[in-house]
Amino acid sequence: MIELSLTEVAQLTGGELHDAADDGARVTGAVTLDSRTVGRGDLFVAVAGERVDGHDFLGAAADAGAVAALATRPDGALPCVVVGDPVAALGRLAAGVHERLVAGGLITLAITGSSGKTSTKDLLGQVLAAAGPTVSPPGSYNNDIGLPLTVLSADTGTRFLVLEMGSRGAGHIARLCRVARPSIGVVLNVGSAHLGEFGSPEGIAQAKGELVEALPDDGTAVLNADDPRVLGMAPRTRAEVVTTGRAEDADVRAADVALDDSARARFTLVAAGEQHPVALQVVGEHQVANALSAAGAALAAGLTPAAVAAGLSAAGPRSRWRMEVDRRPDGVTVVNDAYNANPESMRAALAALAGLPGSRRIAVLGAMGELGPDAGAEHERLGRDAAAAGVDLVVAVGADAVGIADGASAAGRRAGEESVHVPDRGAARELLAQLLQPGDVVLVKASRSYGLELLAADLLADGARQDEGIA
Repeated sequence: MIELSLTEVAQLTGGELHDAADDGARVTGAVTLDSRTVGRGDLFVAVAGERVDGHDFLGAAADAGAVAALATRPDGALPCVVVGDPVAALGRLAAGVHERLVAGGLITLAITGSSGKTSTKDLLGQVLAAAGPTVSPPGSYNNDIGLPLTVLSADTGTRFLVLEMGSRGAGHIARLCRVARPSIGVVLNVGSAHLGEFGSPEGIAQAKGELVEALPDDGTAVLNADDPRVLGMAPRTRAEVVTTGRAEDADVRAADVALDDSARARFTLVAAGEQHPVALQVVGEHQVANALSAAGAALAAGLTPAAVAAGLSAAGPRSRWRMEVDRRPDGVTVVNDAYNANPESMRAALAALAGLPGSRRIAVLGAMGELGPDAGAEHERLGRDAAAAGVDLVVAVGADAVGIADGASAAGRRAGEESVHVPDRGAARELLAQLLQPGDVVLVKASRSYGLELLAADLLADGARQDEGIA
């Protein structure tokens, strides 16, 4: 973060400074909500969560070297900028810092969509990093806490700031854009994620389109033309519109798409009258759409098509639990894509599984959350999709996932043999320990709240134990 005096922090947040012997003392480090990561010169933000109240750790933050805290009440252990709501104050602080950085030449790019946000952010961040200092942290920092923290990790040397914007309701993305108004906005897709909260795909599209509405007149909206609802957002922005996709009339498109033996896509990037080969290092054909969106944004930021193609080909996976492919010593391949799930991302993962070499393909699937009244039908459809993708064994994990097994059975997978329902992660681990054979490829995927990334880790650990001869 840029250095700020405590007086400036109070001014930007609208807070009142307490217990400061020197109101000119400066925040020279980072901004953090975790007292365990506090370093000298940091600003600690005391947030009261469901289980932990950050105010209980003000003393620990002071001992670790924090210069001050954003808090709802003063504390003698540490100078405090007292505010009514530390999360809202964090957003105001980020907005003030962002405004200064933009005045110094910072280019801000933001990405939203029902799925693929983090993967696209990771690709774009790596492409831009070849052209200048870039802030694009791994993981999904896409809410009222994560996005301001991302902004505040930039400084005067940062040239590109890549932000991910999530939405749980109308107005959320608009609020994030008020924290950090982007000049380049990317909309990936409109799917079924959080359908239970938005009510309809049209409601999702309305919310996602808040990003293009926030762009300045001289900005650029990068829209996935392969998704009609995304393309339909074009009239909602005053910015220049750049389209991406497979169609011949897309401004940035992919031609001659093919998958290698590891299910990684190769294609020709066609943009600005040029053609350049791209060989992605990330798994799955669905990554082509993500790569095209990243390409459109990078081109809007001033990179050449040749530089973009080279950057995409060099970019690897950065964020955990998103198509992580690991091979056990016994020859079993585990694909951990368990960070989150919705119907579209599930189908993309199943297609990627089908493209991976192996003797058997096994899909270990948990439930998809926040689908509303259609959840039962969507889970049964997922089981049918798994069978149609050629999955040899479907293992549905948890009470909410029973429909997946039912759907796979209805599509021809033998119940109890090729379509199995188990009550929990432990039962799935026990079953797979008995069934897995060298050459099997196992996909593990569910919505984040079901924690199946732990099952993927268990499967890798079991393989290591077998290799060491441990029963």
